[in-house]
Amino acid sequence: MDTTLVYILGFGVLMSLIAVVGGLFIFLPEAILRRWVKPIVACAAGSLLVGAFVHMLPHALSAADDQLMMMLWVAVGFTAFFALDQLLEWHHCHLLPSEHVQPLGPLLLVADGVHNFLGGLAIGAIFLVDVRAGIAAWIAAALHEIPQEIGDFGAMVHAGYTRRQAILYNFISALTFPLGGLIAYGVGQGMNVHFLVALGAGNFLYIAGADLIPEVKRAERLRETGTRFVFFVLGVALLFVVTL
Repeated sequence: MDTTLVYILGFGVLMSLIAVVGGLFIFLPEAILRRWVKPIVACAAGSLLVGAFVHMLPHALSAADDQLMMMLWVAVGFTAFFALDQLLEWHHCHLLPSEHVQPLGPLLLVADGVHNFLGGLAIGAIFLVDVRAGIAAWIAAALHEIPQEIGDFGAMVHAGYTRRQAILYNFISALTFPLGGLIAYGVGQGMNVHFLVALGAGNFLYIAGADLIPEVKRAERLRETGTRFVFFVLGVALLFVVTL
C-alpha cells in the first residue's frame, strides 16, 4: 500500500477518535472545564494560523502557475466556511455545554460531518504534497477539534441524547474526515491537488480568525487574558517546532 495513503488513513481515523476523547472530557468537573477550555481554544487558534501561513500556503503557491488563482482558492475556502455557518445557522462553538449555541441534534451532526469532510479533503491534499506539512496541519486541526467536540458532546446530551449515543454519533460524524482524505488521495492520482491545500488554508484562517479568536480575546480577569495569550503563543510555537 502507498505510504502516503497509510498516513492519510491513519491520521484520518485518529482524528475521528478525537470525537470520543472530546466526549470523555465532559466527565470532568465544570470548574476544570471552565479553566482549561478557553486556553486550549487559544492554542488551537495560534496553531491554525501557523498551519495556514507556514505549512499550507507556501506549498500551494510554490506549485501554482497562477498564484492569483491560488489565492482565490484561499478566499473560496474562507467563504465556504462562512457560508456553512450562515446556512446552517450554527456556530462552531467551543464553549461549555451550558453556553453552546443551538440548534442541536441532527443539524449539529450534519454540520459537523460537512466540516470534517472539508477538513479531511484539505489535510489529505497536503499529505500528498508533503507528509511533514500534512502532520503539522493535522496537529493544528486536532487541537481545534478537542474543544469543539467537548461543546458538541455537551450540546447533544442537552438535546436529549444519552452520553453513549452522543459519543457514538459524534464518532460516526467524524468518519467523514478520513472519507475526505481518501477522496483527496483519489483526486490526487489524476490531477494537481494544490488548490485543495489553498482551500484548506482558507478553512484554517476562517476558523482561527472568525471562530476561535473572538471567543478568547476578552476575559473578565487580566490573568485569564494573559493565560490565553500564552497558550496562543504556545500554539504558534508548536507548529513552528514541527517545521524545523
